[in-house]
Amino acid sequence: MDTTRIPIEWLLEDDPFIAYRTRLDLLGQSEHDTAVESSRRMMLRDPKLQDLLADLSTWPGVVIASHKSANQPFHKLNFIADLGFRANDAPVAEIIPRILQHQSSEGPFQLPMNIPTHYGGSGDDQWAWALCDAPLLVYALIKFGLEDTPEVQAALQHLLDLVRDNGWPCAVSKTLGSFHGPGRKDDPCPFANLAMLKALSQSHVWRDSQATRIGAETLLSLWSESTERHPYMFFMGTDFRKLKAPLVWYDLLHVLDVLSCFPWLAQDTRLRDMLDLLQSKADAQGRFTVESVWTAWKAWEFGQKRVPSRWLTLLAWRVIQRIENARIEGHRR
Repeated sequence: MDTTRIPIEWLLEDDPFIAYRTRLDLLGQSEHDTAVESSRRMMLRDPKLQDLLADLSTWPGVVIASHKSANQPFHKLNFIADLGFRANDAPVAEIIPRILQHQSSEGPFQLPMNIPTHYGGSGDDQWAWALCDAPLLVYALIKFGLEDTPEVQAALQHLLDLVRDNGWPCAVSKTLGSFHGPGRKDDPCPFANLAMLKALSQSHVWRDSQATRIGAETLLSLWSESTERHPYMFFMGTDFRKLKAPLVWYDLLHVLDVLSCFPWLAQDTRLRDMLDLLQSKADAQGRFTVESVWTAWKAWEFGQKRVPSRWLTLLAWRVIQRIENARIEGHRR
């Protein structure tokens, strides 16, 4: 798709958080640019973001009932990390020590959970981690600038060591006993692989590691075999292909957003097949419309399906631009 079709002026004319990321991600402007600094100041004062930050100020919040819930605090934390909040921004500065305080003896950071006994848990509230949350905490901490801290490196190392020849499995902390998701133990967990790749995509140490390449191959293979393979009941069918924001669970845009961070995948025919599907959803003005809504985010401009969404459009064009730029750079070498 011709990147000159990006509706830049439209993206810049409304929510400051969208304008801020548009200037950084699509226009390539510097953080020190006057317009970028202005957009960021406006973003920090945005009423919807202030409400979201107030929710996060009670970190870690309630005991996890479902990792898929878009209302989970760790998904909200990832959202503000994606926006560009920094370690010294409130309430991030207060949240970070609370995350670090609950580092398991194994390395990953813990959240309050309760796994019923009939699922293999204890039935009690406890601090624990799983591969569908621990990498996302690491992702946020790296985005906040903490990758090189001993705590984050210890968490990453343990999570990396869990990779197998077919990617990351469903894995949990020893405190959760025999619990695992609804699948065969030998299968890779699609969301665990997505979450791990998301964290590793931000790591200057592990971005191009063998583990990363294994995880990417796992997701791309699941795409090419989507009609036959559904490990842990993760499907890549109709619902998976609907455009959705923010990036919370296992869906087309989230997978593309993560895989597009690895330039060495730009020529992969499976990735380009996914990209073609994404591009086919743009309207004549280059805008994208949400096809499935997270009800927890219905107050946001991407929480409706009636008209094109600026945030979704930004996310889509960011993916397209990353892959096309990597493809062009690859041809030059």
